[in-house]
Amino acid sequence: MNRTILIIDDEEAIRTSLRGILEDEEYPVIEAASGEEGLAILEQHEVAAILLDIWMTGIDGIETLRRIKTQEKNRVRETEIPVIMMSGHGTIETAVSATKEGAYDFCEKPLSLDRVLLLLDRAIHTYDLARENRELKAQMDSVPPMIGDSPAMRILEEKLLRVAPTEGWVLISGENGTGKEVAARRLHALSNRAAGPFIAVNSAAIPEESIEIELFGQETTSANGQRITQAGRFEQSNRGTLFLDSIGDMSLKTQAKILRALQERRFERVGGRRSIQVDVRVIAATNKDLQEEINQGRFRLDLFYRLNVIPIAIPALRERLEDLKPLVDYFLKINQATLPQQRSFSPASMACLAQYHWPGNVRELKNLVERLLIMAPGTVIDPEDLPAFIHHKPGATPTNTPWDTLLENENLRDARVAFERIFLKTQLARHNGNISRTAEVIGMERSALHRKLKTLGLD
Repeated sequence: MNRTILIIDDEEAIRTSLRGILEDEEYPVIEAASGEEGLAILEQHEVAAILLDIWMTGIDGIETLRRIKTQEKNRVRETEIPVIMMSGHGTIETAVSATKEGAYDFCEKPLSLDRVLLLLDRAIHTYDLARENRELKAQMDSVPPMIGDSPAMRILEEKLLRVAPTEGWVLISGENGTGKEVAARRLHALSNRAAGPFIAVNSAAIPEESIEIELFGQETTSANGQRITQAGRFEQSNRGTLFLDSIGDMSLKTQAKILRALQERRFERVGGRRSIQVDVRVIAATNKDLQEEINQGRFRLDLFYRLNVIPIAIPALRERLEDLKPLVDYFLKINQATLPQQRSFSPASMACLAQYHWPGNVRELKNLVERLLIMAPGTVIDPEDLPAFIHHKPGATPTNTPWDTLLENENLRDARVAFERIFLKTQLARHNGNISRTAEVIGMERSALHRKLKTLGLD
């Protein structure tokens, strides 16, 4: 939860006094010595509340308030940042004018620090309630269901319903593309934390040198001596759920860094001196056998025990082929709105899909359906519309699928490199060679993707 307070006042003594009191109450603080500086800061930083002086050199507080509200409208915010006005020459007319312009409340100078703290607490609480209600609605609208009525999926859904209302930490295992994040989001949406944030972290996509800042945040000093705070993923997920995806791909060094934070739910920002406590439910996910990773010395046993409170396994698509039809129908439904005419799969093409082994699982099926809806010429998708690696026409010479080619590698490292090459070539082609877009979709930083392409000889 963001608790950063922006103080806009041209009196340095007032700013220093307020900063000291607020930081004692564990509020991060940003200062601005003028209305213009405050507006510039709001363009770059998210804050939870603003303390704004009325009488200032340059543009005064009332004009600054008007411009703040204009910025809010331009950004199409559904919840406005509360602004508490301050003045040493306050009148009823001034207070009424500030309120009409959208101020949350009004404080007279000399300030009663107890009143300031009380108003800030109420303002942030009101702001958070509005934000949480908005996020909850968005989450409930955006969380896709776990599609399927096979025995395996009925067991999975029953477990999700039983586990969601608890505070137990969950370790989700399953192959790539099975829907581990979908299950995590469903757990969050069904939990008592549903009104809080759901923060997802792709552990494998964050460079080693920035993982600590990404997770725990950072405190730096600007050129004019102001202390700037950046909240990390742990802090952002306070009172909500932190989803650590691809946990098995974390380096041992990174594992050591997060273990203490997971145990104590307390940490310090990089460059900071204050210990921050958070209330977070952790859901982790992996496509690896963590027991084997532990045996090979690549995963910490103590971290495994910390995460593996409630294990949940997501079945592969080839293990629940009876769910193929409901999944195809679902993907057709969510894509039909963008198409000029309705499409369907013929029984023969569905039979072909049922004979395929689906190494990419539900994600591969989803991508295939989207591709066929765009590329297939008719309203009914027949076997001849399917890619060659799924369906071979009678008399055609069989060719190895990408999966078969991978399995020809006897060395695990070679197989991993071969997979990365096939995967990245496919993703680049899918996004017309746009590296920035490809990096965003696959969860890598652009610079990291450039290095990987160069290493694989794809640059």
